[in-house]
Amino acid sequence: MLAAGGCAGPLSVLDPAGPHAASVATLWWVMLAGAVLLAGLVFALLALAMVRRHSKAAVVERRWIIGLGLVMPSAVLLALLGYALFLGGRILPTPAPDTVTIGVEARRYAWAFRHPGGQVTQGVLHIPAGRPVDLVITATDVIHSFWVPRLAGKMDAIPGHTNRLRIVAARPGTYRGECAEYCGTGHREHGFTVIAHDAAGWAALRQGQ
Repeated sequence: MLAAGGCAGPLSVLDPAGPHAASVATLWWVMLAGAVLLAGLVFALLALAMVRRHSKAAVVERRWIIGLGLVMPSAVLLALLGYALFLGGRILPTPAPDTVTIGVEARRYAWAFRHPGGQVTQGVLHIPAGRPVDLVITATDVIHSFWVPRLAGKMDAIPGHTNRLRIVAARPGTYRGECAEYCGTGHREHGFTVIAHDAAGWAALRQGQ
């Protein structure tokens, strides 16, 4: 219960508030299961080796080295890789109706967000809840990294280059974002806030209210 208490919070990957973040959380659990499976295999083989170290029974090298040492770990790792690629493909920004595009500019040590209609906010990103939002991310000085753990994975902000990240908030609310790339002495305070509005709130925001 104490361990599970650490799975929630404003920066918890395991407390998703949208479908893209849910895919990241699912991948985390699947990777954990794969790691436990491989670790269990290693410990089981180690225990068996300790028990049988004085045994004179014949050892079948092909079974131990090839079967359990190579085939089994390779199968688990390939399965995990395939699942990761499958999930990664599902969360790519593909054409979708009602998509909102917002520009994101990172700098030491602030974030600027250019919303539809030309509104620019500092440190606060406004998005509509329940709709896909494509973020076009760049930076003006060094590499930063845009990260809202409860809404999506990380995306680098690179000077002279743009990256695109899709986020979706399943419901209205306020979410915490951070720079996930060390960018200098002010990195600790290089965070921002995401506010997901309901339909009425988003319409009011678009009208400058």
